[in-house]
Amino acid sequence: MASYSASGTVSVRPYVTVDNPATPISALASDSVWTARQILVVATCFILNMLDGMDVLILSYIAPALSSDWQVSPESLGVVFSAGLAGMAAGGLLIAPLADRFGRRKLILASLVMMAAAMFSSGIATSIGELIASRFIVGIGIGTVLASMAALTAEYAPTKHRTFAVGFLQAGYPVGATLTGFVVASHLSEHGWQAMLLAAAALCAIAIPIVWLVLPESIAFLLSRQPKGALQKANRLLASIGQPQLDALPPQDVSETRHAGVRGLLTEGRARSTILLWLAITFSFMTLYFVISWIPKLAVEAGLPAKDAIYAGAIYNIGAFIGTSSIGLVAMHFDLRRLILVYMALAAVALTVFGSVAMPLAATLGTAFLIGVFVQGGFNGCYPLAASLYPPEARGTGIGWAMGVGRIGAVIGPMLGGVLLAAKVSLPVIFGIFAVPVVLAGICVSLIRLPKAA
Repeated sequence: MASYSASGTVSVRPYVTVDNPATPISALASDSVWTARQILVVATCFILNMLDGMDVLILSYIAPALSSDWQVSPESLGVVFSAGLAGMAAGGLLIAPLADRFGRRKLILASLVMMAAAMFSSGIATSIGELIASRFIVGIGIGTVLASMAALTAEYAPTKHRTFAVGFLQAGYPVGATLTGFVVASHLSEHGWQAMLLAAAALCAIAIPIVWLVLPESIAFLLSRQPKGALQKANRLLASIGQPQLDALPPQDVSETRHAGVRGLLTEGRARSTILLWLAITFSFMTLYFVISWIPKLAVEAGLPAKDAIYAGAIYNIGAFIGTSSIGLVAMHFDLRRLILVYMALAAVALTVFGSVAMPLAATLGTAFLIGVFVQGGFNGCYPLAASLYPPEARGTGIGWAMGVGRIGAVIGPMLGGVLLAAKVSLPVIFGIFAVPVVLAGICVSLIRLPKAA
């Protein structure tokens, strides 16, 4: 049974043994040297996360044009936003756990196919109903990919850099969102919002053969589930990351099978920490998706021209990249849970200032940048935290369920924002309301207990 401590830095036990086949899969001590294969895995997942950021955030960038073109009310627009987020919840809860049974690679490829098809459908939609349905399916694919990529990155990164690698992976999301924002701002008026969605669908389709060629399966999955040809595949991958070969597959651990799946999230002393993690992510998502869904429109409400408002959303995502990358680096030396608490407290301050203080353009954009640093940086710290909390046989399920349950907050946030805007609630009150959940998220994270490093 795993032992837990109330304090300490994040550490995940490695995932494969080479010295003794009878040794549990989680017992090998890997080094801190990056190989070309490990870099390729993290880089590929980073690019996939850029696509996820594009697919999610593109809707917020085209929202003003869509609203004007179809005369969509804020309430209906909130439903469109929330449809994608509800799909992400379904993907995380129902589909992502299948990665622990069928493999990370297969699920990522299937999800990319789904995302490309649904993005194309959203680009040719002729009604709000069709758009909502398409966005829901896009969300299913994104929710599945996010959990599967985080698990795969955690399993391939060197132990010393695992927290950084999983955190850095999440930085691809705001990078994709930022680039999308600048592209949309430059071409939306000329080509229209439908063309933006069709271009996003094309990029997803292009990624499918690339992922097929370069993304490997999880070694932990091969050795624990032992599909046909597992030993040969595992040995090729072990060689590619500089690890010795196996003479035979390790015996399958009955306890690992028993504690896989959702049951594994609530056993071996993890129940309290799992519930706290779910609460933290739910609170984080409420504010995060309120901000990323509405910040361009809210910037217009604050007095910015429409084009500058789109840039505000893009600059927010530049801050998100900085925040996500920085928290992963600093967490190599300090307790990740305390860092998340600090980030969330500063996020509440930045949100309050953005909504309450009249500022010139430069200061408004600067505050949007800080919101990105602290809201997205603090939230994305939850991915390596979840990877640290769960063993390999339950990691895909653990990350998927954490993000899936948390999507309750992601659905509530944009819808609540739409209701408050429609009710003409003042911006200071709106931002004050959404400053509260991030503080609660930080408190929940600070109370999580992690397994001691092996």
